[in-house]
This record gives sequence, C-alpha cells and structure tokens, in this order.
Amino acid sequence: MNVNVTRRLALSLPAALLARGAFAQQKEPVRFGALMPTTGPEAGYGLDFVKTYEMAVKDINDNGGVSGRPLEMIVLDTQAKPELAINAANKLIDVDKVPVIITAWSSVVKAVAPIANRNAVLELNMGANSPDIANLGEYVYTVFPLAEVDVTALANYTKGKLGKSRAAVLYINNDTGIGGAKIYRDVFTKAGGEVVAFEGYDPKSTDFTGVLLKARVGNPDVVHIHGLSELPQVIAQMRQLGMQQQVTSYSAGYNPKLLAQLGPAAEGLIVTSLAPTASNNPNVAKLLDLWKQVGRAPNGLPYLQYAWDSTVVVAQLYDWIGKNNLPPTGENLRKALLTIGTFDLPMTGKLVVTDDHRVNKPVYLYVVKNGQFSLLDTIS
Repeated sequence: MNVNVTRRLALSLPAALLARGAFAQQKEPVRFGALMPTTGPEAGYGLDFVKTYEMAVKDINDNGGVSGRPLEMIVLDTQAKPELAINAANKLIDVDKVPVIITAWSSVVKAVAPIANRNAVLELNMGANSPDIANLGEYVYTVFPLAEVDVTALANYTKGKLGKSRAAVLYINNDTGIGGAKIYRDVFTKAGGEVVAFEGYDPKSTDFTGVLLKARVGNPDVVHIHGLSELPQVIAQMRQLGMQQQVTSYSAGYNPKLLAQLGPAAEGLIVTSLAPTASNNPNVAKLLDLWKQVGRAPNGLPYLQYAWDSTVVVAQLYDWIGKNNLPPTGENLRKALLTIGTFDLPMTGKLVVTDDHRVNKPVYLYVVKNGQFSLLDTIS
C-alpha cells in the first residue's frame, strides 16, 4: 500500500490505536463479522464492499491495529437473501464467536436482527435504507442514513426545484424497495405533487413491461425507480417503450456500471449520494487510488465509503472497551457505541449515533450529463 495513503487515512483513528504497531501482529486478533453477497445478483456490490473492508482492515493493522491487537474480518456470503443471512449469522455467533456483525441489504439486516438481539451481538448496518431498520431492537444500529433522509430530500427537490407535478413510482417488491417507495410517494404528495402510478415488481423479474405500461398510462413527468441491480434493465425497457421522462433513483443508482450499460439512455438520471466526493474529501481520493491498483473503478463508491468507515467504527469500539478493561462482548460494544456517540470518520465525515437508531447526513444530488455523474445540488 502506498505509504502516504496509509498515513492520511490513519489520521482518523485515535492515537491509542496507532501507538503499538510493533506488537499488533503478535497478539490475539479482535474480530468482526461481515455478511455480504459475494455471489448472486448483488455480488457486484457485495464483492466491492468486501474488498473495501479488506483495504480498511489493512490500513488499521499497518498502523498498529486496535490497542496493539490486529483487527480481523470474517466474511460470509448471503447472496442478499434473508434465509442465507440467518444461517451465516448463527455461524458467526455460535462458531466464530464474533460480538459485532456488519450487514447491508434491508432484508438481510431485518433477518439478522432477532438473532443479534437474542444473543446480545451488535449489528451495524452500513448500506441498507429501509426506514424500519430504526425499530429492529436495542442491538441493531445504523451508520448509514435511512431512506427518510435522502428519499425525502429527493422527492421534495423533484417537486419544488424541478417543478415536476406528476410522478410514477416503481419499486422492487422487497424490504429495500417498499419502504423507500412509500416515503417518496408520501413526501411528493405532501409537497403538492400527484403520484399517478405506484407499482411494485418481483425481485426475480427480468421483464418490466407490465409495470412500465401502467406507469405510461398515468402520463407522468418523472419516474422514480427504487430498485437494486435490476435498475439498468428497468430504465432500458422504459426507453424502449418510448418513455422519455426524467428518471430519479436513490444511491443504488450511483454506479459507473449503470452508465456503461445504459449509454445515452441514462442521460438526465438523477440519483442521491450520502457521502462527499474526492473533491470535498482528500481521503476519498486516496480510496480511489487504492481502487486504481485493483485495476478498475469501484461499484457504488458512496456505499464503499460507508464500508470503510464502518470498519473504523468497529476498531474504535474495540479500542474503547480495551481502554476500559471490559471484555469484548456485544453488550460492551453497544455501550461503547452510545458512549462515544460522535465519530469523526475518514470517508463520510462526522457521524452522530443516538439511541433512536437513526443517523443524518447531507444529501448530494447527481445528474447524469454527457455520460458522467455531475453534482446537481447539495441538501443539508
């Protein structure tokens, strides 16, 4: 790893984490689990999350580890499916004995929540946005803003700033899509707009003609799509049906692969981001430099920033319980999370965690212009 990169990123860690580097590899590691889709339709995101965790773990360990102990990650595949996530979470807890698990994808976060609460294991969501995540129990927290943050900002902006008055809302019919779509519908309507179609589609669908035709009948002037990896296919089929309305989506749409797949069909697409860019934060530029060494652009950069920062949060939690001579249990890690409260993180900036299980961040709106994501506006 480039030495300058390591030093710059390590500035975000408390000095105690960096002071005993010579001994870090000689001591018992502190562990966390990561439940990510490393196979299946969502693996394009999941594998890049895992790669970013690996980068963050290496950066932490290269700079002394956690109070002189190495940080170690155990990754298990979920395919973004709740039934696989349940089995994987039980293994992490019963076999690997980890007291903290990082999760993403709303259905996975929800499936793991009862297990985390029952076993007093801390679950940290770093990428799912279902608003229900705030109500999953005392051991489930998020470091990622839920849909009520960016989707609310986007719906208000679409009506108030863009002057759109008739919206069609299409969504993947699972925990990710349903909650976000409802927020968009309710906020857009409250702002004075009319939702002329509100249609869900099966997560396994490849043909979206039916819901698109229902949306077209409503004659919308904007189409909001709250989906996952199928988003490019939905937009492509929409254009094939002659629907040229502006499309909006949330942060899952901020993906260079989408631009490559859609080409000119992506022009005008507006998406959200909940993380600063390289021009606003030099650490993000360093992360991109690491990805250049991988040989390609990463998928979903804003999410990867939260992947890195969630790893830093875990390290800081372990450091706190070490300083306080407490055993590494989920209960003590949760206590550390709420006691520390405010985290100054390298990739996404200030994070404030409270007992309402929600966090807030600025919302960045991007529009696709000439085949690139260009900053449209920032909403605090």
